[in-house]
Amino acid sequence: MIFKIKNKFKFNNKRLFSNFLSLSVLQGANYIFQLITLPYLIRVIGVKNYGLLAFAIAFVSYFNIIIDYGFNLTATKDISIYRENKKKVIEIFSSVMTIKFILMLLSFVLLCIFVFSFDKFSKDAVVYFLTFGGTVGQLFFPIWFFQGMEKMKYITYINITIKLFFTLSIFIFIHKQNDYYIVPLLTFIGTIISSIWAMYLIVKEFDIKFKLQKFETIKYYLIDGWHVFIAGVFTTLYTNSVTVILGLFSNDITVGYYVLAEKVVNIVNSLFLPIQGAVYPYISNLASKSKLQALNTLKILTIYSSIAMSTISLFILFFAKSIIYLISGVYIERATITLQILSFLPLIITVARIFAMDYIIMFKYQKYLTKIYALSALISFILFLFLIPSFKEYGAAITVIIVEFFATTYMYLIIKRYIL
Repeated sequence: MIFKIKNKFKFNNKRLFSNFLSLSVLQGANYIFQLITLPYLIRVIGVKNYGLLAFAIAFVSYFNIIIDYGFNLTATKDISIYRENKKKVIEIFSSVMTIKFILMLLSFVLLCIFVFSFDKFSKDAVVYFLTFGGTVGQLFFPIWFFQGMEKMKYITYINITIKLFFTLSIFIFIHKQNDYYIVPLLTFIGTIISSIWAMYLIVKEFDIKFKLQKFETIKYYLIDGWHVFIAGVFTTLYTNSVTVILGLFSNDITVGYYVLAEKVVNIVNSLFLPIQGAVYPYISNLASKSKLQALNTLKILTIYSSIAMSTISLFILFFAKSIIYLISGVYIERATITLQILSFLPLIITVARIFAMDYIIMFKYQKYLTKIYALSALISFILFLFLIPSFKEYGAAITVIIVEFFATTYMYLIIKRYIL
């Protein structure tokens, strides 16, 4: 099977295929670790506390998108193009790290204002601050650097080690409902360790060291990432906001039901990430030389990915009840129905990722993503206000499906008109 894919994609590039295997191992490990810890956490800390943690993660994700600033795409592309130019790589690395550090400080100030201004946040302040600690990884663990250099094996080593530490720690330290706050604490510790490790590798293996850049240089990368950043903001607004709004209109238990179903879908969505993570820097480099070859490769990627995710989506639809029972240990009707509504989200999300990253951003039409995601965010908020108060988690799931389908269709129209 692997050899057929390799021939179809013309994977005569050993570095590309090595990166694909590295990310596949990493994603496979993440998949296994989540399947191990999720049922245990649901049973031990309960759906309510799990819902609280999910709400905190969704809220903090607003700050994650600020700190990331779209560099996971723009910086990856820049590094992949200039990776043979050490001086340029140092410039990109240092500029991006400077911007992200400033944005992290700004985000922390905003978090403090929210936490100490509203009772809903202040009563669980420890959870929110520990969850925010995970954003340190956004700053000091530059995945974009390793992806741009096409050395994803380093990401694999670090992440699998940290995930193993996290998984074992869950079983060692969490034994009762009140231990729920330990989950974000372990995540925080893990990000600190992985960040130190990543920085060590960047200095030792690539001989890249931080160097202060001129204001004009930093300004250039700030402007270059603007459209992707805004697109990311709107994406976060209509994806992660579902958990936040659901939490505001209901309670932690309802959030827990929704997140339980969403977690299953997210695990499935992550199956495609190794392919995209390996292909993106490769096609970035290929597109700079031959647009036709890049488009041919993307066409094959889109077809095969769609077939695979359609099959998986059908499986989720028909076996939702068994999946929820396997995770929670009991039959939860509300979580099962929510999962069935979300069952085709893996297919839609996979196609949307290809359209957004590998077509629109790759060929520098990212300004249209801002419009697409802005409209999607607007539609989602309107639907949220109508559907969530009345239908709770069902309304949230229906809204997500409608909005994601709208955004993906809009992307296809942009691609057909401007790129194909």
